[in-house]
Amino acid sequence: MSLNYEERNAVVQLRLEKSLQTLHEAKGTAGLQYWASAANRLYYAAYYSVSALLIANGDAAQTHSGVKGVFGLKFIKTGIVSLEMNDLYQKLFSLRMTGDYDDTYNLREDDVLPLIEPTEMLINTINTLTEQKINS
Repeated sequence: MSLNYEERNAVVQLRLEKSLQTLHEAKGTAGLQYWASAANRLYYAAYYSVSALLIANGDAAQTHSGVKGVFGLKFIKTGIVSLEMNDLYQKLFSLRMTGDYDDTYNLREDDVLPLIEPTEMLINTINTLTEQKINS
């Protein structure tokens, strides 16, 4: 089932809001020094933002790998989004996987804290692109 214009924009707006809320959660859990939770929230904040961009552009992906793949093809390879931002997105995914599933490594402050500001910049960039698309 495909979404009409209004439905798609509503989903996009919800994802953008969820992205910002989840970024706020990441900062809060980092403040409490829950590093694995903060890494998880940072990744999901970026994921919601990137998925909003894909939806706004009429692209669909059903999995995290699919979102990463379509984002890479449509926005990184074309130069719309920088390779550095893609590297950060990939790093956030890896860090989230480590924090969520690697029982042999506990994330530390120096794993997570330096990524908060760059993640916020990534989200702001992606959200701006998304809003430009839905307002065009």
